[in-house]
Amino acid sequence: MGKYGTAGWRNWAGTYAVTPARLYHPSSPDEVADEVRRAAEDELSVKPVGAGYSSNDIAMTRGVMLNLSKLSGIIEADERTGLVTVGAGTTLRELNRDLWKLGLSLSCLGNLDAATIAGAIATGTHGTGRRFPGLASQVRRLQLVTAAGELLECSAEQNPELFAAARVSLGALGIITAVTLQCEPAFVLHSVEAPADYDDLLEVLARLELKDHFEFLWFPHTRRVLTKVQTRLPVNAPLQPKSRARGWYDDKVLGTVFSGMNRLSSTWPGVTGKVNRMATKALPERSYTDQAHRIVSGSGRVVFRQMEYAVPRTSLAHVLDSLDDWLQRSGEQITFPVEVRLTAADNIPLSPGFGRETCWIAVHQYHRRPHDRYFLAVEAIAREVDGRPHWGKLHYRSAEDLAPVYPLFDEFLAVRDTYDPDRRFGNDYLRRVLGS
Repeated sequence: MGKYGTAGWRNWAGTYAVTPARLYHPSSPDEVADEVRRAAEDELSVKPVGAGYSSNDIAMTRGVMLNLSKLSGIIEADERTGLVTVGAGTTLRELNRDLWKLGLSLSCLGNLDAATIAGAIATGTHGTGRRFPGLASQVRRLQLVTAAGELLECSAEQNPELFAAARVSLGALGIITAVTLQCEPAFVLHSVEAPADYDDLLEVLARLELKDHFEFLWFPHTRRVLTKVQTRLPVNAPLQPKSRARGWYDDKVLGTVFSGMNRLSSTWPGVTGKVNRMATKALPERSYTDQAHRIVSGSGRVVFRQMEYAVPRTSLAHVLDSLDDWLQRSGEQITFPVEVRLTAADNIPLSPGFGRETCWIAVHQYHRRPHDRYFLAVEAIAREVDGRPHWGKLHYRSAEDLAPVYPLFDEFLAVRDTYDPDRRFGNDYLRRVLGS
């Protein structure tokens, strides 16, 4: 998670650090509003910070940094309608645990549960499942503090223009203090992991992508993938979770082995292909059944840099083949697998999934190795098919070239002009991706 020490605050990946003028831990929405008004009097910018899992500088500020961890927990829950209101600083791990006790689940989950709910929706975080859009699509109401220090309630009926834009806001429209989510009855997932051949990928996709939740990992420098298929079961279905020993092995032993593999390839990059091929030969087929959030979500142990692009579903094969071709031509050595997930279209202006069925292609590089060359190549391939970057991960885009791939980009900017004309919530990142 993000850390604050004598050298200032830094994010989990270690890609950005900053020393703000003030760091404050508000314990109520009113205290957030007070601090925003105080920052305006001092002519300082204000940014909220969650768990710090964004790889880029979206949360950085030299002004006032508001840590929202005290605004956590379920505020109100209606088990009949599934509407649940939670504090903005609630982590997804806490939220999933508490929802399960109420007999509820989120429809689609990301795979990193240490993130906060406000940070997750602000950056367009998503799970996987062709029928399910990203997490922000489950938002039914927001409470946020505007640049004027006013606490507003936003929904489709109340301040609808602000609500529509603020579900994926990049922190540009206000500070979210509470979120109301549309949940559904709790469910169990049966997960099957199985290796497959890269050359059979399209056939595998056609057979499996209509399952409830599906993703796969492709190991660069090999022709092998690992598919992960999760099927929904009733909440009272018999559970067959990973054994405690299996969980310990996956989390501790394999995590340590993978970290060692990355250190080895950092010292001797030429062994990367051999290491990846050895890893794919060890991939087992296995299955287990557990509470949905225990199947999908986890926490990262190996520190890495990450880029993720949302591309049209029809472009997946082209993007992967182009990436494979570039890796062969460039000689770049990549240990981390390429992760591919699917989501449905949504209608949120700055959501990378706006208006189209989406494939998410995530690439990673070990934190001790340079990543720019690899990530720039991936971005160039994604831009050929109108790819949109994940807002919370590394990318090199600017407002000028992002606007054409977001049909409602100008409408979002107009909402920003209305609610933050003086750019109280601005920073270097927002100046790059949104303009002034």
